[in-house]
Amino acid sequence: MSCGSIEQNLATVDAHIRDEAADPAEVMHLYGDGIVLDMPTRNLRLSTLEAIEANYRNMFGAIELISMEPVERFATQDRVVDDMLVRFTIVKEGFTNAPYPVGSTVELRLLHVFHMKDAKIVHEKVFEGWKKIA
Repeated sequence: MSCGSIEQNLATVDAHIRDEAADPAEVMHLYGDGIVLDMPTRNLRLSTLEAIEANYRNMFGAIELISMEPVERFATQDRVVDDMLVRFTIVKEGFTNAPYPVGSTVELRLLHVFHMKDAKIVHEKVFEGWKKIA
């Protein structure tokens, strides 16, 4: 397996986290061949760029983002781990398998484990800890 540098891997993940909400199509080039996106907390597994982009469009279209607070991010040549605290309000349907209804404001502890190859994301695991705050 060909690995990217730690700096390249961090830059890829930074662009992904920073830009995915604004326009999901703009981050699809950051994924490598055979991409799999696993979100076990919500029982989702996506394995095509089209499905991943549609999921992001639906998810970000269903929320009003309040804040994103980085907790920790570190990398190796084939992994990036990103831990953050996200607060948002669910404003409409579209957030697949969200544990709280529309109108809920939540705090989400969000842990990503990105498997990297050639500075591209080839497997993204997303672990979510949901807490309703309003």
